[in-house]
Amino acid sequence: MPHSTNAPRLGDLERVVMERLWDAATAAGGNASGSTVREVHESIEQDRDIAYTTVMTVLDRLAKKQLVTRERDGRAWRYLPADSREVMTARTMRRTLDDMEVTDRRAALLHFLDGASTDEIADLKAALAEVEARAAGGSAAPGSAPPPGR
Repeated sequence: MPHSTNAPRLGDLERVVMERLWDAATAAGGNASGSTVREVHESIEQDRDIAYTTVMTVLDRLAKKQLVTRERDGRAWRYLPADSREVMTARTMRRTLDDMEVTDRRAALLHFLDGASTDEIADLKAALAEVEARAAGGSAAPGSAPPPGR
């Protein structure tokens, strides 16, 4: 395949933990210092019964997968998402498409778009126009992701 990503698939609990980390980072704005295991555990425990050690294990695995970064804060670790929710979603989508044959990929995209709303189609058109403009200009806009490789 011409373009490869190593975005690991997330299990259900890993996804919940990542969502809590993304939410905490968003709430902190540009001053995100990360979340401790205890903070993530308390956040998740509001919705489901879960052991502290389970959250600790999940965060450790996410760090080993390089999906989160961590820094020592006294005796605790502070965890931050390594990438934004959007970057991780894009990598997952790219990996899924890269795993398909060309004809299957086109059919999958058509099925995906059949369920898209008018607003989603408008967003897609705007995104395509931006990617085409970057390709024509030869460089990415500041603060934006590079165009996907093929």
